[in-house]
Amino acid sequence: MPGLALLDHRLLIITGKGGVGKSTISAALGLLGARRGKRVLVCEVNAKERVAPLLGAPASGSSAREVVPGLFTVDVTPRDAMREYGTMVLRFRSIYDAVFENRLVRFFLRAIPSLAELVVLGKILHEVRAEEHGRPRWDLVVLDAPATGHAVQLLRVPAALLDTVPPGPLRRDAQWMHDLLVDPLTTALSIVTLPEEMPVNEAIDLDSAVRDVLGIPRGALVVNAMPEAIFSEEERARLGELEREPPPLGPAARAAWLQALRAEQAARSLTRARAALDLPTILVPLLARERWDRAAVEDVAAVLAGSV
Repeated sequence: MPGLALLDHRLLIITGKGGVGKSTISAALGLLGARRGKRVLVCEVNAKERVAPLLGAPASGSSAREVVPGLFTVDVTPRDAMREYGTMVLRFRSIYDAVFENRLVRFFLRAIPSLAELVVLGKILHEVRAEEHGRPRWDLVVLDAPATGHAVQLLRVPAALLDTVPPGPLRRDAQWMHDLLVDPLTTALSIVTLPEEMPVNEAIDLDSAVRDVLGIPRGALVVNAMPEAIFSEEERARLGELEREPPPLGPAARAAWLQALRAEQAARSLTRARAALDLPTILVPLLARERWDRAAVEDVAAVLAGSV
């Protein structure tokens, strides 16, 4: 599906149900961006890092590190984001340490609703608009966002603060963050799902929240691990008969019959997703790999290249 131009945005948000392959899709998009000459940052959020290890590099931690040419990764944690935000506001690290590293102050900061989400999201969005030497620091920022509910909670913080806080520095920060998130020239949010009932249900609910609650421009629906339909109905019926044969024919026929069943169920889930979501759909085939490593990510990137 050519023409989506997802990589033309400055911020790509990737989310979906946990376990559907968000990090793999984020890593693959980052690779594609870097290969197209972009300087790319892939952000994970307070997580056990997956993107850098998937690409054969050590975890980056809280400082952006180049893991392949042109592609950097970082893990954004609330404490590190708070330190950076506080240092920017207070200007001097010594003042930050005296105030924010005080145990009593940290106790009260933890009690402020949504503060952790605000500073984490603020750190990421600051990278989106940051400049160096008169040009953007990053051509593309890919946010490997938390799973569905946590992603919505994170991304709705600026709008929620605009509804609740009085004029002042916090409201000004919330305003520019909200404006960036809803700018269709800057931001696109794509949903990753598997062709299965529960992930598709969650994708449908998430898309509703993106449209009705977040107001973030939508990108695409990425259906990951789509099995190939390689048997006709007649062949599947024949496999059902052959599975009663002795080994090795019977077990082999049984395995083939199960593959055909899975492909049929996946096709039904795909049809339901397409009917419920008015989004361009990108299909990533089910890939059989002994190890899920950079070579596998390269294969996923090759599939995505024709669509983004």
